[in-house]
Amino acid sequence: MIPSWIIIGAVTFFVALGSFLITPRDVKWFAHLSRPRWLVFEPLIPIIWTVIFICGAASANVVWQKNPGGIITWLLMGLYLLVEMITVAYIPVMLRFRSLKAGEILGLMGLISGVVLGVCVLPISGLAGLLLLPYLVWTPIGTYTTDELKEINPQDA
Repeated sequence: MIPSWIIIGAVTFFVALGSFLITPRDVKWFAHLSRPRWLVFEPLIPIIWTVIFICGAASANVVWQKNPGGIITWLLMGLYLLVEMITVAYIPVMLRFRSLKAGEILGLMGLISGVVLGVCVLPISGLAGLLLLPYLVWTPIGTYTTDELKEINPQDA
């Protein structure tokens, strides 16, 4: 039998590959946007998201280990998957539609679904809830940054 952490890690990895739906033309649009002066951490964003995805997968594995195969566990795995899909969709959707508003909406959807996930997971495992904290801290920062980009680049809102 394949260990759950391998399956959860593989699903996380393959869903994250969805970010490769970005075309060079889309990236050029985003690269030309004006940025707030305080946005000095932009080069660290890929590392930050890698850590967040690893923590999310670890959280899912902790929840799975508490009650493997239970109906509530499967529903939570679906919620973990939904949160990751919303998160991964943020960049490709925003770039494809060249709409910062679309990115902001997905950021808010990710935050809300992440909070719901955290509330559902916390009674099952404090560790699983703690592992969701990076997502719950970073998502509002990313959403706020997108909102600031909208303010600075109203023509691309």
